[in-house]
Amino acid sequence: MRTLVCSTSNWTLNQVAEAAIHHIPVKISAQAKKAIQKSRAFVDKKLKETDKAFYGINTGFGSLYKIRIENNQLSQLQENLVKSHACGTGETVPDDIVRIIMLLKIKSLSFGFSGVRLKLVERLVAFYNAGLIPIIYQQGSLGASGDLSPLAHMSLPILGLGKVKYKGQTLPAAAALKKMGLKPMKLHAKEGLALLNGTQFSLAYSVWATYMGKKWWNIANHTAALSLDGFDANLSPFDPKLHAIRPHQGQIETAKAVRNILKTSKIAKLKNKAIQDPYSFRCIPQVHGATYDALLHAEKIFTTEINSVTDNPNLFVKEDQILSGGNFHAQPLALVLDYLAIGLAELGSISERRTYLLISGQRDLPAFLANNPGVMSGLMIPQYTAASIVSQNKQLCTPASADSIPSSNGQEDHVSMAANAGTKLYRIIENIKNIIAIEWLTASQAITFREQKTSKVLLKKLAEYRKIVPIIHQDRIFSDDIQKTALFLSQNL
Repeated sequence: MRTLVCSTSNWTLNQVAEAAIHHIPVKISAQAKKAIQKSRAFVDKKLKETDKAFYGINTGFGSLYKIRIENNQLSQLQENLVKSHACGTGETVPDDIVRIIMLLKIKSLSFGFSGVRLKLVERLVAFYNAGLIPIIYQQGSLGASGDLSPLAHMSLPILGLGKVKYKGQTLPAAAALKKMGLKPMKLHAKEGLALLNGTQFSLAYSVWATYMGKKWWNIANHTAALSLDGFDANLSPFDPKLHAIRPHQGQIETAKAVRNILKTSKIAKLKNKAIQDPYSFRCIPQVHGATYDALLHAEKIFTTEINSVTDNPNLFVKEDQILSGGNFHAQPLALVLDYLAIGLAELGSISERRTYLLISGQRDLPAFLANNPGVMSGLMIPQYTAASIVSQNKQLCTPASADSIPSSNGQEDHVSMAANAGTKLYRIIENIKNIIAIEWLTASQAITFREQKTSKVLLKKLAEYRKIVPIIHQDRIFSDDIQKTALFLSQNL
């Protein structure tokens, strides 16, 4: 079985996403264990040798930073922090994203700048590998001072508190620990703050969105190719010479992908095509390509964050320093999440326009792709649905990062709202799946009215698809078809 090794070297975004989605176990390397232990020994030494105040280690939090805490109360301080910050609301975080959060927290703590015990990091590893998933809520983080509330909910099971999913059940964390043969842990100085400080909630949504965004960019290219043949569109806009003189990487890659998908299409080789097609067909390389470039930029930023330490304060053992800073501020994520939301929403926007044209009665296709227009409404209303979802995505593209609201009595006076940007982006991607599914449903019906055949690649996929969603001969409940289509595309492209 593959294992994801947590060392002080870098992880890729794909490694993190695939480990969480495919339940690949994680282990801490000897190098990382040593770094963690050195960092913890440094904290213990400082607390023993000096009465100096260190933020969050022997002081209160946020605007309470001036209050000095006695050494005999440090464990209670950390436990109170976790409990008091666990105030999330709204929908629960999807399981795959919770697993990403856990992996990212393990990774961040393993660099040895956080001052936690090895035992604590190993407890998170044990939870992750056993499939224990803390119940975390989507609302509650401002994206600065770390994703405090969601990470508090992630941390509650360490104390035997909160709720978890474990072996197909939702149950109290204490019951799950008992089944695992584990006892709740007591937190030591700095540990609660190290768990709660950090960008792992916002970053987990970033990782998932980028990974899924690349997947659905590929699906969108296949779906657009099917629409191109369904609409009998001209392939000259995909000629590599055009893209060589405007060499954006995404544009080049998109045009190449569509050419490869349609290289054996008989429809694509037909003569007497329209000199020009509407932009939603002609500008696929430019629009899909810009989304691809946005994904590449996002992956670069998010990969840096994956391999960063984002709690506070941080311990520098060699330099004999404890520094309080702002690495928990998720502005680098918030800006890119908003950019990526716009980029991915455009895949849905242009998809809906192709759907609209396919049912418009042009290019020798019947109105609404119905065998008997009038008696049949055909695919009239699925386009309404796509239009509605596209409009919602436009609303969701309002940038979260443009907002800020002060908290903690003004001590935390500028925040990123990265968490809101991440959860909005999640909804946008879920919407895109249905928009593109409607286009595929429509394009696959349009192909049935063409005498010539589409490419071998698409014919193979259509043969598999028709086992699930048959050709439309009479009106039926299309909601079922849309759901089946979205699942088919997700699993087969």
